[in-house]
Amino acid sequence: MNTAELLVRCLESEGVEYVFGIPGEENLDLLEALRESKIKLVLTRHEQAAGFMAATVGRLTGRVGVCLSTLGPGATNFMTSAAYALLGGMPVLFITGQKPIRASKQGRFQIIDIVRMMEPVTHLSRQIIDGNNVPHLVRECFRRALAEKPGPVHLELPEDIAGEPTERRPFTVTNVAPPDASPGAIRKAAEMIQAAKRPLLLLASACSRNNSAAALRDFVDRTGMYFFSTQMGKGAVDERHPQCLGAAALSAGDYVHCAIERADLIINVGHDVSEKPPFIMREGGQKVVHISYFPAQMDDVYFPQHEVIGCTAANMRMLADAITPSPEWAFDYFGRVREQMQEEVFENKAADTAFPNVPQRIVADVRRAMPSDGILCLDNGMYKLWFARNYQAHAPNTLLLDNALATMGAGLPVAIAAKLVQPERKVVALCGDGGFMMNSQELETALRLKLDLVVIVLRDDGYGMITWKQGHESFPLFGLDFGNPDFVRYAESYGARGCRITGTGELEPALAKAFAEGGVHVLEVPIDYSENEAVFTKSLRERVCVV
Repeated sequence: MNTAELLVRCLESEGVEYVFGIPGEENLDLLEALRESKIKLVLTRHEQAAGFMAATVGRLTGRVGVCLSTLGPGATNFMTSAAYALLGGMPVLFITGQKPIRASKQGRFQIIDIVRMMEPVTHLSRQIIDGNNVPHLVRECFRRALAEKPGPVHLELPEDIAGEPTERRPFTVTNVAPPDASPGAIRKAAEMIQAAKRPLLLLASACSRNNSAAALRDFVDRTGMYFFSTQMGKGAVDERHPQCLGAAALSAGDYVHCAIERADLIINVGHDVSEKPPFIMREGGQKVVHISYFPAQMDDVYFPQHEVIGCTAANMRMLADAITPSPEWAFDYFGRVREQMQEEVFENKAADTAFPNVPQRIVADVRRAMPSDGILCLDNGMYKLWFARNYQAHAPNTLLLDNALATMGAGLPVAIAAKLVQPERKVVALCGDGGFMMNSQELETALRLKLDLVVIVLRDDGYGMITWKQGHESFPLFGLDFGNPDFVRYAESYGARGCRITGTGELEPALAKAFAEGGVHVLEVPIDYSENEAVFTKSLRERVCVV
């Protein structure tokens, strides 16, 4: 076989099901090898979207997603999605083409150093200079991509190397289980928890990986401890649990921070500083126990006093075994905060009849329409704060958002990939009008794949998050408004079904109708962001914590 065929054989050996991307002439040998393969090629309309899709496969399956581009501009379009995967902890292999490296008749046309360009945003970036190197390079890439913290890797396949013959075969796939923490580390963590008066559990992004949910739920139930999450940790334990204090959508100043401020010890599971901090550590404040697959990255806002490193599920089970719920623990205050959260956050304005709808009403309508195992895929914008704060996730990876790179344009591609790997579940992309238009061309991809997918476009005709920040900082509003297409006709021009919400109470039945009919639906939903000022600026500034 040739090198391209060997590369595809290696991908098959690793269990790859999809390759997302846009091939170029330098990829033709690889494209031919994929034609003969059981791997499905998903042709996208932009390389950035292909990277988001591959990252989502990695996020949801725990296996490495794969995407493909040509050299030059195709490869540079991968940069945002590679950074997205790097900060978000999503395993992805980016494959790029290149001109012949032994002899080229095109000079430097389209050539930049892609390998070096990708190095800062990947765990490993290599050019394939000999087909015989493919088996070990692919195996090492997959190992590096999956090791905690997971992330992106990159291989460049030059056009002439792709066609060269080789007699090598794929390496055997091996899996390395993370070690458990030492008994001493578990014992010290247990002693710190036993000695605390008000310990509080924090579930962060890594809790949604590696099947940790059962062990985390068991820990909560056995200890009686209250918990909260980061935005990317939502749903690691069902947020309807009576000991759940919701998510830290902000870094400080919200109702959940009343509980954080009263805690004397925070057991921080699965956090790393790439995600926006859920609270700010200060000298002389709460002590923190860091529990994760990898050591803490020390930072001015995060400097834990003890670390428990290794398999999170195993370590949480050992920690639960080592702890006896203490009569000295004082959880009454956390219970009162929970009641306050229920009234002020989860239920507040859920029945508001104003139109355009306020964010709280939209969150409530979407939550009522979504099945417990439905997957809601958020783009980035002001609404992300509202959904992180008000939307109760019932299971891990049912609210897919990005609070690490926090890039716009990912919502629709993420939803397409989620539906591909979880076809039996309801999937909704929820985007602002700004983020939706950054990759809206992928509607054609969803239609071509014959997916059942609902896209909600929240319309405010501007960049709402920055508008709020601009006003919050007392700057005059300037430079953030834009025009939009008619989203109903825009959807219909692709062959999708469009619907415009024109009154309160229409969104929930429109979602139900779209789920029942199947196919691709785009729902245009006007949104009133005046609550940004009312809640995030005025109300929280005057917030009174329960006594």
